[in-house]
Amino acid sequence: MIAWRKKQVLPLILAAFAAVANSPGVRAQAQPGLTLSTAAFEDGGIIPDKYTAAAGAATVSPKLTWTHVPNGVVTFVLLEHDPDTSVNKTTAEILHWMMFNIPGAARELPEGVPVQALRPDGSVQGLNYLRQAGYAGMGAPAPGPNHHYTFELFALDTKLSLGPSASQAELLKAMDGHIIAKAVVVGRFHLP
Repeated sequence: MIAWRKKQVLPLILAAFAAVANSPGVRAQAQPGLTLSTAAFEDGGIIPDKYTAAAGAATVSPKLTWTHVPNGVVTFVLLEHDPDTSVNKTTAEILHWMMFNIPGAARELPEGVPVQALRPDGSVQGLNYLRQAGYAGMGAPAPGPNHHYTFELFALDTKLSLGPSASQAELLKAMDGHIIAKAVVVGRFHLP
């Protein structure tokens, strides 16, 4: 008789626990996801000339900051590209900036990151579309519409074994299976 009652009562107890755990007052608050931002321009806004080819040789990278970093991040990868282009009739886009192995404790990149492939903090700046390490300012032609320059930050659970000559395709392949979170900020621009 006692075994029969246990069989009847146990499902009722489990159902009660499930109801309490799923009630709105008990649920864990959803945490915001990884967020990338810049004070240089609003997300979706116009990028100031200072950060573009309109500035000439004095082009500098914008300061970028990120928040809400999830647990387990070892390194970050930053890609900045122009998705409004088609290079040589292919799916390739113009890559303006590629940086990887940014330390997991980092929460920003300063304005005007120096043009050097190997940085003191261990991060690596890969080759942009000009085949140079570092940031290349935007330069969409004036007669057309604004291009959407996309800054993508990836949080990884590993450090990548790539050098400064790695291609974007090699970087993406190495990242595959290691991305914990991703954040994006977009700016618009075309030459005056």
